[in-house]
Amino acid sequence: MDANLKFLAAGLAIGAGAIATAWVQSKIGPAAVGALVEKKDLAGLMIVLLALPETMVILGFVVAILIIYA
Repeated sequence: MDANLKFLAAGLAIGAGAIATAWVQSKIGPAAVGALVEKKDLAGLMIVLLALPETMVILGFVVAILIIYA
């Protein structure tokens, strides 16, 4: 595969994951704040729910590394 296409594919792997994560977190954030106003004991759960989509960016990074070096 051409080197330029590898770098394009790697960039898309990270970029698409980052955009999707940002979109999901923009929906989770206000919902988490609204839930915390009503029930303060959900703070731990809300932190987990905000951190969970970040794994998509990490997965995109791993895929990008595999594309470049494989």
